Amino acid sequence: MRQLAHAKINLWLNVVGRRAPNGEKGGYHLIDSLVAFTDLADVVEIGPSVGLSLALDGPFASLLAGEPGDNLVLKAARLLAGHANVPARAALRLTKNIPVAAGLGGGSADAAAVLRALADLWHLAAPRGQIEELAALLGADVPVCLAGRTCCVSGVGERLAPAPSLPPCAVLLVNPGVALSTAEVFAARQGEFSRPRPLERPWSDLPGLIEALAARGNDLAAPAIALRPAIADVLSFLRNCQETRYASMSGSGATCFALFETRDAAHRAASTTPRGWWRHVGPLGSG
Repeated sequence: MRQLAHAKINLWLNVVGRRAPNGEKGGYHLIDSLVAFTDLADVVEIGPSVGLSLALDGPFASLLAGEPGDNLVLKAARLLAGHANVPARAALRLTKNIPVAAGLGGGSADAAAVLRALADLWHLAAPRGQIEELAALLGADVPVCLAGRTCCVSGVGERLAPAPSLPPCAVLLVNPGVALSTAEVFAARQGEFSRPRPLERPWSDLPGLIEALAARGNDLAAPAIALRPAIADVLSFLRNCQETRYASMSGSGATCFALFETRDAAHRAASTTPRGWWRHVGPLGSG
């Protein structure tokens, strides 16, 4: 059984408040985000086994090898097994193609893929809503990765609403080779919360989409840059590429993205990427 776990891109991300559970201080940040997917994907393969195991390969596997017991893939498997009251028996293999701690939701996409695949492998008749509830328990990005389609995301990530269709375009993803934890970026965020801005009208073309993105931006870019100044270098590079139509940071970073009218234009920009930076060119909206 084989599942693709596609990378997500936060085309905009605004932090609009904070939810403190049970009256406690702190709590979870509330977001307003447009999330899309691209063709970059991890590969999750699952087969029957007498126990639960995980094998890792791929270009970014070494970054996960240190603490396999804490891997979100295994957490997803154990959570689903416990919910369904079945033994956690599966041989898992994860081919890690998405950079780790990069703002692309790779771990969340992997967890979502495991939930889908194991529900089939174990012949679970759990309603879709129950799987979605489990996804929300695993992390803020897991519900939208489980949906696997362009969505307007709100709450702490559990509220999904349909988004207007994205116009045909290409995306260039660039990461300067630094990892950045989401918790670290949220902790560094300062200032007031953004005001939620519902879409007044759907976009009909790429200029309309870019207008909507530019009006919202990414509220986590400033704290991420303060923690990893190399992100500013990536954004400067992308915005100075001749054919870039729009550039911003995805999620909590450090990966940034640029939109182009054509795949050829994105490849021309990618060919000038500084040595040592990871890059990927693909369509926007493939999931």
